[in-house]
Amino acid sequence: MLAAAALPAHSEDSPPAWAYPVNPPNFQRAPDDGTIRQVPDSTAGFTLTQLRDLFAAPDWHPEDHPPMPAIVATGRKPDVFACGVCHRADGPGGPENASLFGLSAEYVIQQTVEFKTGLRTNSVPRVATDLMIKASKGVTEQELREAADYFASIKPRSNIAVTETDTVPKTHVRDLFLARIDDGEKEPIGERIIEIPEKVEYFVSRDSRARFIAYVPLGSIEKGRLLAASSNLRVQCAACHGADLKGTAVAPRIAARSPTYAFRQLFDFKTGARKGANSELMKPVVENLSIEDMIALAAYTASLTP
Repeated sequence: MLAAAALPAHSEDSPPAWAYPVNPPNFQRAPDDGTIRQVPDSTAGFTLTQLRDLFAAPDWHPEDHPPMPAIVATGRKPDVFACGVCHRADGPGGPENASLFGLSAEYVIQQTVEFKTGLRTNSVPRVATDLMIKASKGVTEQELREAADYFASIKPRSNIAVTETDTVPKTHVRDLFLARIDDGEKEPIGERIIEIPEKVEYFVSRDSRARFIAYVPLGSIEKGRLLAASSNLRVQCAACHGADLKGTAVAPRIAARSPTYAFRQLFDFKTGARKGANSELMKPVVENLSIEDMIALAAYTASLTP
């Protein structure tokens, strides 16, 4: 396990390690002992092997969503993984990838095409992005349309509690996300967002109702609110992302999304790693933002209702 406190320091120009968790070289997943895992308010049960199957999305709460299209539920072997595995059955995603529910179908399709054509990458190589690029190259137009329409039909919900603090639990990287080290120790938050599952085993089990705590620096939510409406950004966030930042057909909802994910997008636009249809609009908005500014914007947007 790699403690988050041991991650390398960063400058304003280097990607912060807390936002781009990378499994340590000796990382190994726990072996499957055959135990049937369960989560609250569900009668379903899955083994670890089943939960790790990239071609079978665990559906813990089928009552939460319409019937999943085949591409979401099972994908298509060998290259098109089930969308519902990484993004969960009804699309909440996690800190390591995008939440999809409530985004417009047009936007989901556009972003998938940008992964396919190489316009959308990360400032740091990431397994989640590599999987998305591979799937985007194999999916058909019909499959993509079905998945996009499905996720667009689901009402978004908040699954993040944003908490301002000056100290945070010590964490380590656990399979591309941060998790609490269960020794009760804390450390200064510094210039970071520390986003962790409330119950890590529910998130590992791909429970679509899993919730997160996002610890952010003191004062960052109000700073982000002021910054989002400031002329210093050249374009106020609501001008593109809509009233209350709940999105439009061409710009995504940024309210109530993972602040770790949101920070990465701001940073990737700034570095030019993320290109595509919206990059020319975003580049002048983010080019003068500091790490502290981007943390504040991510904290503020995550604190909103979807």
